Amino acid sequence: MDCDVAIIGAGPAGLALASALAGSGLGVTLLEKAPEGAIADPAFDGREIALTRKSQAILRAMGAWDGIPAAEVSPLREARVLNGGQALALRLKPEGDGEPLGRLVPNHLIRRALHGTAMRAGARLLAGRAVAGLRLGRDAATVTLEGGEAVASRVVIAADSRFSETRKRAGIGAAMVDFGGTMVLARMEHEADHGGVATEWFGHGQTIAMLPLNGKVSSVVLTLPPAQAAAVMVMPPEAFGAEITRRYGGRLGRMVLAGTRHAYPLVGAYAHRFAGHRFALLGDAAVGMHPVTAHGLNFGLSGAALLAEALRGARDPGEAPALVRYAARHRRATLPLFLATNAVARLYTDDRVPARLARAALIGAGAALAPVRRAIVATLSETSHGLVPRRG
Repeated sequence: MDCDVAIIGAGPAGLALASALAGSGLGVTLLEKAPEGAIADPAFDGREIALTRKSQAILRAMGAWDGIPAAEVSPLREARVLNGGQALALRLKPEGDGEPLGRLVPNHLIRRALHGTAMRAGARLLAGRAVAGLRLGRDAATVTLEGGEAVASRVVIAADSRFSETRKRAGIGAAMVDFGGTMVLARMEHEADHGGVATEWFGHGQTIAMLPLNGKVSSVVLTLPPAQAAAVMVMPPEAFGAEITRRYGGRLGRMVLAGTRHAYPLVGAYAHRFAGHRFALLGDAAVGMHPVTAHGLNFGLSGAALLAEALRGARDPGEAPALVRYAARHRRATLPLFLATNAVARLYTDDRVPARLARAALIGAGAALAPVRRAIVATLSETSHGLVPRRG
């Protein structure tokens, strides 16, 4: 046997699982088609992750939080949801303890920190080769790489994106939700102070979010139909800044592009099942979220903690009972929010009159009713402590 746990995909979820297994005695191999340099020191990809309190605790327990430069961590003090030209906004603020709703951290820095903890945990990384085959046998699983090398393990974990080829090879389907849009992401410098407030504005024909970073800088997340997004991506920098200023209604004054632009298709995914014989799904391969509630990577981290606990406690990490327990717990934690998020995304991107009236009513209810606000804040900040992985 080459290892106990073979993880396909060295993104945040795969690296988090390898890190969470530190001290377990289980041999871990990470299999990644990207070159090793792109895993050890990934480039900025435009994504700013709103980490919940629970996710921050998980990263601290793994030893990864200290690997993220403090200057790159931005507090999210408040979130506001706007609907069209409606003056009333749903305002979401933490209550009581002075902690922010969450903290914004660049995705590539989370990945870099987790690479460090995974390597210190003793994980082996085989990078630069794609997976060519998968066989799930009774007593072992075998992953074949391009070039013919085979890796035998007691369990295989697929953490290779919401479009997971490994999931397909294991015979597991997924509900794919195409929201018909493309996200354009970029950092913007602006004249006015954002005050640590994130804004999600559902306008007619667009959705635009501003995520507050340190200083007078925000990350814009502009969702448009694909053709319009493509046109925005190729605008000269000056024209792009003017376009974002206009689309955001000048709320932060003049805006200037402060880096590179990135575009991602808006597609959700939810696997029909999360585990099989000597096999389990993790991260986006299990649950690929719409970003409107900012839970994608947070679910990847919490899933890694759950799966690590299941593998640690098993006599054989590939045995069905351990994987079934993980699958059931992760599904209970993710399915309600996945369904609710999709419903919200559909409602708030529908410009027909009934949908506009419905979302205006929902925002009004949230603005007026404290229990509604508290429920949303608890979901965003994950104030329940939950599972945190052990170290050593």
